[in-house]
Amino acid sequence: MAQLTHTALGSWSGGRFMNFGTEIAQERLLALLRPGGGVDTLVTADVYGQGGADELVGQALAGLPRESYRLAGTIGHDFYTGERAGAKGFPRFTNPALRGPEEYAGYLRMACEKSLERCGVDRFDLLMLHNPDRTGYTSEAVWEGMRALRDAGLTDMIGVAPGPANGFTLDVIDCFERFGAEIDWAMLILNPFEPWPGQLVIPAAERYGVDVLARVVDFGGIFHDDVKPGHVFGERDHRTFRPAGWVEDGAAKLERVRPIAERHGLTTLQLACQWTLAHAPVKSVVPTLIQEVGDDARPVEDKRAELAALPPEVVLSAEEVEEIRAIGDNTGCMALKGGVPNYDGEPVADNWPLDGELEALAGRWSIDPRRELQPQG
Repeated sequence: MAQLTHTALGSWSGGRFMNFGTEIAQERLLALLRPGGGVDTLVTADVYGQGGADELVGQALAGLPRESYRLAGTIGHDFYTGERAGAKGFPRFTNPALRGPEEYAGYLRMACEKSLERCGVDRFDLLMLHNPDRTGYTSEAVWEGMRALRDAGLTDMIGVAPGPANGFTLDVIDCFERFGAEIDWAMLILNPFEPWPGQLVIPAAERYGVDVLARVVDFGGIFHDDVKPGHVFGERDHRTFRPAGWVEDGAAKLERVRPIAERHGLTTLQLACQWTLAHAPVKSVVPTLIQEVGDDARPVEDKRAELAALPPEVVLSAEEVEEIRAIGDNTGCMALKGGVPNYDGEPVADNWPLDGELEALAGRWSIDPRRELQPQG
């Protein structure tokens, strides 16, 4: 079984999907995503562009030997029969208005096969459950369906990819406790300026032998070193949803960690990747490569070259990792998604009340939900 490489690219890079920066031309985008030159893992999601991202990936992979790259896919949003709910996106396939548990496996098989067809391959190296709701984290029928895809040879490994927002901490750990013997990978948000809440999941990943693919390693572009105070974002840029002042705060922190990067001959992006890979379960990092707006903006190809040159061995000391974490500590900076103590409404696709099961789980992992899983101050 081939593992993912230590660097990866997502089909959301380059501005075509998810509205990060400006969209680059088709040929540049295909060259950006094509595995090779030190970045040999590509990650896609079937819901992006309702299959459009998969098709783009298929073009980027065309003609490459299958053994020369790793491909990770994600499925779980039903854009086949579900209706989009504006900015909330498409419903999860486990929505009871769409189907019951007896149909989960059939949906997963269909979605996997269609995604593979669009990508032009016959199997994934890794297939993850994308942005699950509470049912997705806990349903035996869901994970029987995922296991069946692996057993059928449609994927070598299976995993879970929480999101789209930050959080789902107890739910991911719950998923590991229930299905950790089957889960190979989890994709989590983790970077030096967002150690919280992702670090709370790391001990469970270690215990259950789950490898971690870390996303948002660039912290919205701050670690690319070209998002400065006063930066102008496009009207629909995904980063406009971040709290006011995040650029100024991130830029100030970047100057505090820059000497550590220079000490090791690293760029700031490489420092972010190194810090993230210093966490034992983290085996691969997938920053978003963003072409910022403006004729004088740094070319996205330069950012890819930095990622490709990332040393695979961690060069940071344990003391440096802790120093960076302390500088970037973001505990309590936002409302989290999933099962959290500050949510008391009806369960929805990405939020649900903290129930007795999750309370007990928090106790087993020495997590205080009211202190560690809700906004502070």
